[in-house]
Amino acid sequence: MATLDFDEVTNSKINLRKEPSSPRSLFGLVMTGISAFCLALTIIPLVFVIGYVLFKGAARLFQPGIFTQLPPPPGLSAGGLANAILGTIMVVALATLIAVPIGVLAAVYLSEFSGGSQIARWVRFAVNVLSGVPSIIAGIFAYGLFVAPLIGNSGLFGFSAVAGAIALAVLMLPTIIRTTDEALQIVPQDIRWAALGIGAYNYQTVLKVVLPAAIPAILTGVTLAIARAAGETAPLIFTALFSNFWPKGIFEPVATLSVLVYNFAIVPFRPQQELAWAASLILVLLVLATSIAARMATRQR
Repeated sequence: MATLDFDEVTNSKINLRKEPSSPRSLFGLVMTGISAFCLALTIIPLVFVIGYVLFKGAARLFQPGIFTQLPPPPGLSAGGLANAILGTIMVVALATLIAVPIGVLAAVYLSEFSGGSQIARWVRFAVNVLSGVPSIIAGIFAYGLFVAPLIGNSGLFGFSAVAGAIALAVLMLPTIIRTTDEALQIVPQDIRWAALGIGAYNYQTVLKVVLPAAIPAILTGVTLAIARAAGETAPLIFTALFSNFWPKGIFEPVATLSVLVYNFAIVPFRPQQELAWAASLILVLLVLATSIAARMATRQR
């Protein structure tokens, strides 16, 4: 019986793999080219958008007073974005304080204590539906419940930072719940069994073993939710409204960067338009900073 030498078989396989004219190699080259083209189509608009915003907003961003002064009256060039920056921090911080505990606890129940029940499946379905709801719907929801006058009295909060935070929290919840739920499910089941095997209760296993292991992914989801909330405009128009003055408290109307961009971009005065571009650049930098922070937290963990 004839036998084949091992080196001959190996060399023949290598030659087949390197054969450029084979249909498989041609198909691989074509698909690689299509993938590279699609990647370019994805990156090119992003580069152009960031570059254009940087070109239009960088000049005003480095002028004195941009971070310390209030917006100027129509037609005047002096002024800044200090109240809008502070208002954005206030509203997003309040929304984070509302959304993170609710979202994390809901995800913990879905992943650790629901047992795959019908209720858990319906909750996951509702979260997926909520993630696709337009942001203006969340604004109308918060306006109808917390801003609009009720029968015989005024609204619960009126136009305020709290009402805006509630609207943004509604938008942040789906991202936080989904990422936390997936992060908890990724934690190996053996770790839970090991903790239970040494006498830990279920809640101790979740608090001291499962959650610490899933913190990087949870932080990523939270930062992504914050980045989305910081750039929303429609919910804040219905809730936080706007103010040309310093924030007086969380129960008063406040200025935010996204609403300032909307208000100043449509006016015919050049100083206000320049401020709108500068505010747009600040929003882009905030989103970039949160994304970098999420990557660093995940890598360090």
